[in-house]
Amino acid sequence: MQWPLSSPFPCKQMTREKPQLNFASVLLCTCMFASGACGIILEYIQASLASMILGNSFEQWAMVIGLMLFWMGFGSLIQAQVSKKNLIYTFIGVETGLALAGGFSPTLTYISYGYTAHYSLVLYFFVSFIGIMIGLEIPVIIRINNDFSKELSTNLGNILSADYIGSLIGSLIYVFILLRFTPITEAAFLTAGVNFFLAFITFIYFKKKGLLKKGVLLSAIMLVTFCAICYGYLNNRQWNIKIEQPLYDDPIILSKTTQYQHIAITHYKPFDEVRLFLNGNLQFCSTDEQRYHEPMVHSVMNLVPIKSRVLILGGGDGCALREVLKYNAVKEVLLVDLDPEMTRLAKTHPVLKRINQNAFKDARLVTRVSSGITPGIPKRLYIETNKKKPPAKQTPAHKLADVQVMNVDADKFLSDISGFWDVIIIDMPDPSTPELTKLYATSFYKKIKQHLSQHGLMVVQATSPYLAKESFLCIGRTIESARLSILPFHENVPSFGDWGWYLAWHPNIKKEKILERIDQLVIDVPTRFITPQVFKSELVFGKNALKTTNQQINTILHPALLSLYTHESWLLE
Repeated sequence: MQWPLSSPFPCKQMTREKPQLNFASVLLCTCMFASGACGIILEYIQASLASMILGNSFEQWAMVIGLMLFWMGFGSLIQAQVSKKNLIYTFIGVETGLALAGGFSPTLTYISYGYTAHYSLVLYFFVSFIGIMIGLEIPVIIRINNDFSKELSTNLGNILSADYIGSLIGSLIYVFILLRFTPITEAAFLTAGVNFFLAFITFIYFKKKGLLKKGVLLSAIMLVTFCAICYGYLNNRQWNIKIEQPLYDDPIILSKTTQYQHIAITHYKPFDEVRLFLNGNLQFCSTDEQRYHEPMVHSVMNLVPIKSRVLILGGGDGCALREVLKYNAVKEVLLVDLDPEMTRLAKTHPVLKRINQNAFKDARLVTRVSSGITPGIPKRLYIETNKKKPPAKQTPAHKLADVQVMNVDADKFLSDISGFWDVIIIDMPDPSTPELTKLYATSFYKKIKQHLSQHGLMVVQATSPYLAKESFLCIGRTIESARLSILPFHENVPSFGDWGWYLAWHPNIKKEKILERIDQLVIDVPTRFITPQVFKSELVFGKNALKTTNQQINTILHPALLSLYTHESWLLE
């Protein structure tokens, strides 16, 4: 290769000495590998942040990745304006910029979310800036390495392959480590630290080679960047609580991000009012949660002739379980909730224990340790060692139900398990994400049908029939598409507004039979709100409240409910 006479890099002699290791090229490839990993992690962090703040993860991931790729292309165009003598300075500047922007972007975006109405502009500004920096990064490294590589093809192959392999490693690190064990703000600062380290080792190496002349200002910038990243990393968890508080009306007493969701609990002491939020969405308020849980549970429990085996899908807070355990006829309860941290908090946190009346006290935890669940009755793959033994003398009439908790995806659970339940209670969060929308699909209800005994009943929480009418009706049509009969009912829950559910059963039971049972309904367990008369009133809807021209059903391949819920619902708020 003919080296340009104007090259500032004294590498002509180096590349001709074959026995000598071309350390500069190895360093640059290593930087590209790490940069590829950091770049993809920063993209995922921005996409995750957009999903949590703006909702609808399908759209936000597509928007963020698409927007970032666009600005990467813009950054690639900008690099053409960088002179050869400034390439190393540019690379160090890019890595320093990525460290600062990538590290502080989640924190600053959350601050804007809590205090301004223009948080989306802040979010997309960081997405664009990071995209430009990544777009600059790759061609700049290629141009620098061009003076250390014998052939252009070798240069491109080494740099691009390092970038692509690094991207895969970064994806694995984000999914299996950062997403599981660190808050998103901390993951950002860890990634920023790697970007800064790349800038630092590049600075040291080329400084020793005499290729960096302006060292004082650059050294000062790097020192300030290092201090900023360390300070952010050490304080981000404390910042999270202060940043998050403006998003809620009442003081936060617990804030925790798990592998699956963000959990927040607030407590307003004057009214002793506790609220549970998942990903910012209210799940219950202690002052009126009985108006949600009692209609859902006691309707189905008193309309089914046999209720010895109960399956609860969702309901990790334990409130639905609390109501089920009021029935002496219940012998076995299996609660399936994806997030082990949610059920752990419901079992151990003093506030949640008080609300669910310690429903998980004697529950056995069944943890899935393999890719599937052994067909048959759920096996105790793991049983808590601190489980209290029941009293030695206990009359059968007061024997507590056998309660098991399984932390596994509900759809996977239904695919891999066998057996039948007399009552199935589906207390899932609203279908606001693709992951949740699949739990409202035809295929999911077909699996439910396979595990519902012929005399059994199912109840499904189905969002608001007033604020999310089309979503509510779509859920009903989807249940019917699984060849189940339905009966809708609703109740006003002050914290939520008008809220709805569906009773469902095998079509071998005539609807007239269900209505006859409702006429004779008796609720003989202690309740705070529901009565037979109240439930009968919940079956009444206003004129045209259940009419629509939309006949879509929700399936895995056509998640119509996701679009209805995120775009066509809540328009009256």
